Amino acid sequence: MVKLLDWPPVWLAAFLALAYGIRDADMGLSLPGWVPWLAVALIVAGLGLMLLSAGHLKARKTTIIPHRNPSALVTHGVYRFSRNPIYLADVAILLGAILWWNALTALILVPVFMAVIEWRFIRLEEKTLRAHFGAKYESWAAVVRRWL
Repeated sequence: MVKLLDWPPVWLAAFLALAYGIRDADMGLSLPGWVPWLAVALIVAGLGLMLLSAGHLKARKTTIIPHRNPSALVTHGVYRFSRNPIYLADVAILLGAILWWNALTALILVPVFMAVIEWRFIRLEEKTLRAHFGAKYESWAAVVRRWL
């Protein structure tokens, strides 16, 4: 079970399940007609960002799996704007799903999800990158934000 928790998609699925459950308990507020379009745009953008980010990692032949040692520091493409574009994509998907389900109460899950991902994955990944790439990582981290 602990190994399963080492996979960010498991955390995203858990938060999506929570949001879906909350939608049943939500107050049923009516949202403007453009909100479903925004929801779809966020989900599609999140999926696209995820694929693009993973493609950059694959092209440099480095790991996408958390808690593994990287073989390259990827600082080009979407990594010029975010040090964690895959996690940013997860946030976009979660936010899009919450809006799609009209589960406004579940919006509180977005910052909670971000905190969990930062605590569970990002901090350790930053430590690993710092140890492997030193000054090169520090220079990149000084100009590229963690999320966006």
